[in-house]
Amino acid sequence: MDTKPFISGLSENAVMITRVADRQWHALDDDLVVGRGHAEHRPDGRLFVSIDAWHEVAFDRLAEAMLAELPAPLYTVVDEADVELTAGWRRAGFTVRRREWEYMVPTDPQATGLEAVLPPPGVTILPAGQADERLLRAVDRAIRDEVEATVGWQSMPAEVIPRPEGDTVVDPSMYAVAATPDRYLGLIRVARVKRPRIGLVAVRADQQRRGIARALVAHALGALHRSGSTAAWAEVDESNRAASALFETIGARSTSSNLELVR
Repeated sequence: MDTKPFISGLSENAVMITRVADRQWHALDDDLVVGRGHAEHRPDGRLFVSIDAWHEVAFDRLAEAMLAELPAPLYTVVDEADVELTAGWRRAGFTVRRREWEYMVPTDPQATGLEAVLPPPGVTILPAGQADERLLRAVDRAIRDEVEATVGWQSMPAEVIPRPEGDTVVDPSMYAVAATPDRYLGLIRVARVKRPRIGLVAVRADQQRRGIARALVAHALGALHRSGSTAAWAEVDESNRAASALFETIGARSTSSNLELVR
């Protein structure tokens, strides 16, 4: 346990920043916890920090103590509408690395205009749970290697689901795939925890601009509609104009935005 005194102005006593566990800190004001800080490694290896504090001073003191003890670079994610939290991280020296839009996507084919969308000739959409796991992992790895060789996988949404090291297919039953007889060309992952979420839509580089991604989205939304879900959610990086255009043309509505900050 490591405790450091700071004069806060919150009361006549000093705010104490206490490291209560590995990568966990508390801010105490007259023995009252007025803030908590936490750091964790995401599955992609990056170190993310978070602070929940009652007062601006407690936030700043927690940030000061944490940044002094943690290795750079450090990352955090904030709701862009939370102006106070964003300002706190900026005071700590963080800058905007990327912006991610959250879309609410209707599932009704009459609303999306996807009812007549089919995959290109020779391509079949295999529903979630029907993919061959070996071929699924092969296309996932091939697409990830292609992304890493160009824009870099860290430009994609932060991946927060724990998984064994090197295993990037979270749960094979979540994936529908675009298939030919000898290989898979693309995939879509839909999670149904709390609310349906399209976590990934991706197509091999040599198969793009053939309508495969649109067919995958049409299939996934149609399946959700038939199961009773009226909407799904998706996050898209601001720089991914193709993905934004795809969702916006089917009636998706931007509901919020998140900022990934780095120091």
